[in-house]
Amino acid sequence: MTEPTLISNAVDASGIKPSPEGEGAQAVYVYEKPVRLWHSLNALVIVALTVTGYLIASPLASVGGEASDHFVMGYVRFLHFAAGYLLAIGLLFRAYWAYAGNEHARQIFMPPLLSREFWHGVGHEILWYAFLVKEPKKYIGHNPLAALSMHFVFVWGALFMIVTGFALYGEGTGQGSWQHALFSSWVLPLFGDSQNLHSWHHLVMWLIVCFVLIDVYEAVREDQLSRQSMLSTIVTGWRT
Repeated sequence: MTEPTLISNAVDASGIKPSPEGEGAQAVYVYEKPVRLWHSLNALVIVALTVTGYLIASPLASVGGEASDHFVMGYVRFLHFAAGYLLAIGLLFRAYWAYAGNEHARQIFMPPLLSREFWHGVGHEILWYAFLVKEPKKYIGHNPLAALSMHFVFVWGALFMIVTGFALYGEGTGQGSWQHALFSSWVLPLFGDSQNLHSWHHLVMWLIVCFVLIDVYEAVREDQLSRQSMLSTIVTGWRT
């Protein structure tokens, strides 16, 4: 388990440098290049999956003429499937980097759920986001609430979408395909039928969309109110 590290408790000078932001400020190297690359790829993939997934559930109006001349929904489905593969491969790589990377790379995979101090930090962050406390605590990596929400909503949510997505995809590839053997054969009976699985897949998509919107709001808000960098950090890797 990886405990979120308060900036005031950081003592390893090997990853800390003076910041041009002002006297007394420090820049701490947090997110390595593989983590930042994964984050950027995920942003594009989630947009593609959300838009194409919505269109698959609520298709565009059909047009007359030869179907091969109007392959719009075919391209939509292809983009959805390709983005789904990228999401799955990216999550596998990110799980590996949680082991190979620095301590901050492990936070969203292994939050310290048994730590009293961690849950105290979660409570403080909830009060901070609700404007009920005046000062935030400053963390080098993710704050406790961010680590908790990323773990349960995004990591487990993405895993759910990958498993159910491949199960639905396996219906098209048919029996004998690895998608059907590894996913459809047990996921479909677990949910009862294909329609139920489609509904759950669609519902969790909206959960992830809401999470992304809140995450963007939180990053912008922290940049303005907490006097620590957020948006620039995921680009450069350095937190000021």
